[in-house]
Amino acid sequence: MTASPRTWRTTRPVDGPSQATASDIPALNEVFTEAFSDRYRKDGMVGVRVPPLNPAIWRYAIEDAAEGAMCWRDDRQQIVAFNIVHRSGEEGWMGPLCVRPDYQGSGLGTKIVKAGLSFLRTHGARVIGLETMPRTVDNIGFYSALGFVPGALTITLTLEASGDDRPLQLLSRLSPLEREISVNACRALTQRLLPGYDFTREIDLTERLALGDTLLLGDPAAPDGFALCHSASLVEGRARDELRVLKLVLARRAELPTIVRALCDFARRGGTPRVAIRVQGDYPDAYRLLIALGARVRWTDLRMSVHGWTERTPTEGLVLSNWEI
Repeated sequence: MTASPRTWRTTRPVDGPSQATASDIPALNEVFTEAFSDRYRKDGMVGVRVPPLNPAIWRYAIEDAAEGAMCWRDDRQQIVAFNIVHRSGEEGWMGPLCVRPDYQGSGLGTKIVKAGLSFLRTHGARVIGLETMPRTVDNIGFYSALGFVPGALTITLTLEASGDDRPLQLLSRLSPLEREISVNACRALTQRLLPGYDFTREIDLTERLALGDTLLLGDPAAPDGFALCHSASLVEGRARDELRVLKLVLARRAELPTIVRALCDFARRGGTPRVAIRVQGDYPDAYRLLIALGARVRWTDLRMSVHGWTERTPTEGLVLSNWEI
């Protein structure tokens, strides 16, 4: 995420926020690519060009955020900044968000973050956070000045696809009535572990937009855990190369190897070479277990939360919640 200021830019009129829609996806992609490529250049990674996101992933992000999908436009109605603000019950987070490079330094970055904060507070969030690149000190300083404090790293780990003897339990294979019962049971499990959290909207959107599936552990009517994952490519025009786990909930942490084996089998059956799991540093035992299973470290992000709106970990079980799309 990049919204860091530059002090030498002049102020120009900007209208917003307005709600982003699917028709804005090409413009959002253009700003996204330009802003994040510029961020890498400033970090010394000259020549890195961030590719546009898959339009289907943008649609998921916009529909998931709903009225929280905010954008700002110049006097020609071109998008110059956006902040896609999400709520999973009481869990709130922002991303992606960025300001077009020629508008950085005008105070617009501060404006879009404050708009996101206001939206989440107004809509009852008890957790407000985002993730940023840990090496980017000016981004960390920028968010810190707005009340965010750094937490643990989120580590992206990948495992190679492989077979498993156990049959897969997938939400997509259930009848409509069975599916409704199972989704309600997933909500109940999540809220038992972390009261106020609710991932059902993401589960529904994933199925409706055909982006992936929800893998169930145990009895679908009363699962011991579930993993919401996307197999659709994150990057526009690229073949799918990994199964991305967005949410992973377990009643017992000891079940992590079981659901990981099922995810690797699901990836293999779908022709996807690997599984990507983003583990918050608040779960060191889960991290160690995944490494022992052969996972490789691929990426790191710094998790930041607003002071007083920080997340908590459950006293039992495991809840991994991805703060990126």
